[in-house]
Amino acid sequence: MTDDCLTLPVPTGDSMKNLGARVARLVRGGDVLLLSGPLGAGKTTFAQGFGAGLEIKEPIVSPTFTIARELDGRFADGSPAHLIHVDAYRLGGDDYAPGQDTVGRLLDELESLGLDEELEDPGEHSVVLMEWGEQMASALAPERLEVHIDRALDETVSGADGDADDDSATLTADGMRTVRFVPCGPRWGGFIGRLNAD
Repeated sequence: MTDDCLTLPVPTGDSMKNLGARVARLVRGGDVLLLSGPLGAGKTTFAQGFGAGLEIKEPIVSPTFTIARELDGRFADGSPAHLIHVDAYRLGGDDYAPGQDTVGRLLDELESLGLDEELEDPGEHSVVLMEWGEQMASALAPERLEVHIDRALDETVSGADGDADDDSATLTADGMRTVRFVPCGPRWGGFIGRLNAD
C-alpha cells in the first residue's frame, strides 16, 4: 500500500457517476479495482459511471445474482476494453474444508466460477471492477486500486428519552458520501496526481 491516498466528498449520485467516469478514463488493460462500502453507499452508482467512462452501451447493474458480468467498451485511448464487473457479496460462505481459512474459501469459490485467473492476471484489454472484494484484496491482486465509499450516519435517531443516541446512529441513503482512493503497488504510481489533474 502506498502513502499516496486521496479522499473526496461526493454529494450526489450524479457526482458519484462522474467520479466513476473520471477513474475509467485513467485505467488501462490489466487493472484491478476493488470497491468497498456499506450497502447503499454508491458502489453500483460508481460502477455505472465507470462503465460510461469506458463507453459501454449496456446498462451497468449490480451483478449480485450472477456474481460477474462481462461487458465491452473502449479505453480513453480508443483501444478495446473488456470490463469484468464482479460482486463478491455472496462469496465466502461458512462451508469450510478442514483447515481452510476465509481467503482459501473465497479463492476456491472464485476458481469454481472461473474468475480466479482473471483477477490474478487480467488480460491486456481487461479491467476488473470488484464490489465487496476487500476481504480478498491482498490474496488476489497485490497491484490494485482500492475505492472505499462511505456514507453519512443519521444521528437524528432518538432514544426512549428523546435525546439523540450516538449508539443508535444508522446509515442513511441520503447525505454526503466520501470516496477514498488507495493505490496499491507500483502499477498505480502517480494515479492520484492524474485523477486530480483530470
